[in-house]
Amino acid sequence: MTTYDDLPPYLLGFPGPLRDQLVAAVLSGAKTSTTGLLAEYAAEGEPLPEPGARSLLVDSAERGVAVVEVTAVEVLRLGDIGLAHALDEGEGFASVAEWRTAHEDFWHSGPVRAAVGDPGFTVDDDTLVIAERFRVTERLV
Repeated sequence: MTTYDDLPPYLLGFPGPLRDQLVAAVLSGAKTSTTGLLAEYAAEGEPLPEPGARSLLVDSAERGVAVVEVTAVEVLRLGDIGLAHALDEGEGFASVAEWRTAHEDFWHSGPVRAAVGDPGFTVDDDTLVIAERFRVTERLV
């Protein structure tokens, strides 16, 4: 039996309804991109993802559901995110404006502000984000 204990977890959002929605979108093939805050990587001392890196996508119950491989990573200004990336997030956004509103709501939430270590954290066009593309290499469920 293959084990995946050596793979780091691939975490989308926080456990709960949002993570469950995002994981379902990955498993359906609708979600092939995601966006993170450079500030969160810095605050957590995490290295940026690199193309070719494999991780274990986990659901809200911390179960591994798929192996994903990073295919591309870009550090961009938030104001430079394009429509293709927003659509490929697989959350049903029809425009960059819709994508941005949803992401600002998330990034301005208490858990994200705690993760970056700034209770007043806000984003603007110049905020640096990590635009990441990935593919599922193996489904486990």
